[in-house]
Amino acid sequence: MIEELLMAAAGAGAAVAVYAGVAARVVKQYERGVVFRFGRLRDEVRTPGFTMIVPGVDRLHKVNMQIVTMPVPAQEGITRDNVTVRVDAVVYFKVVDAAEALVRVEDYKFAVSQMAQTSLRSIIGKSDLDDLLSNREKLNQGLELMLDSPAIGWGVQIDRVEIKDVSLPETMKRSMARQAEADRERRARVINADAELQASKKLAEAAQAMSGQPAALQLRLLQTVVAVAAEKNSTLVLPFPVELLRFLERATPGPEGRDAVAAQGQDQEATPPPISSAYLKGAADAAAGVEPVEDLTGASVEPAPREEGTA
Repeated sequence: MIEELLMAAAGAGAAVAVYAGVAARVVKQYERGVVFRFGRLRDEVRTPGFTMIVPGVDRLHKVNMQIVTMPVPAQEGITRDNVTVRVDAVVYFKVVDAAEALVRVEDYKFAVSQMAQTSLRSIIGKSDLDDLLSNREKLNQGLELMLDSPAIGWGVQIDRVEIKDVSLPETMKRSMARQAEADRERRARVINADAELQASKKLAEAAQAMSGQPAALQLRLLQTVVAVAAEKNSTLVLPFPVELLRFLERATPGPEGRDAVAAQGQDQEATPPPISSAYLKGAADAAAGVEPVEDLTGASVEPAPREEGTA
């Protein structure tokens, strides 16, 4: 009798252990358990931890509640300004209602992927090329709204949508490069012209300040010579200020002045200078101290008259 009771207890224990092994389930922290009993959805969603189901009656489906990163395949389309581009994106979404994600849609991941590709093509056709390249934040918001509207009914929430890359044809890349180069050259010319204008104004102010002091021009000339000589060139180019030429021109007499100087010189040559009294006294003293010299020529000899009959 005791043996039969022990055998029955052992059998019951084994049956309970088998039942517990079959009915026991563990739901992870990032999952939620959805139970279908005879195909009908149970209202209670199993939370993370240990849970039990009725074997053969209940069926437990675990739904991942983590954020899913889904790349959207590159879509090729034509923009509103008739430019062929190839755009790819990435979608971040998560399940907020596990029961709705299982009941409302067959495969919510595939549904979100197809909807993202369709929405991306639609965005390409509605946007200009400049918007795709420079105004991506606005396009990302538009894509997120287009995806979030139907996804809410599926128990899925779109967390974020990002356009990763926009591929352009090679001809379009070269055209954009030429446009950017021309724009940079235009800005460089404007900057150079503005610099020349500012420099001319400063030079005009400096010239006005130095015009009142001629010595300032000489100092500036010396500074220029020092700056040029510091380069150790074999040829020294020395600029000559125009103001210095004007100064020399004013200092040099003109044609009338030269004629007056020449006439004054002729008058001085025609009129001997006056003789001073000291000069006359000295000449008289010199004449008195000189002895008279005898006539060294002698008597004059006249030729004798020729006699007649002599040759």
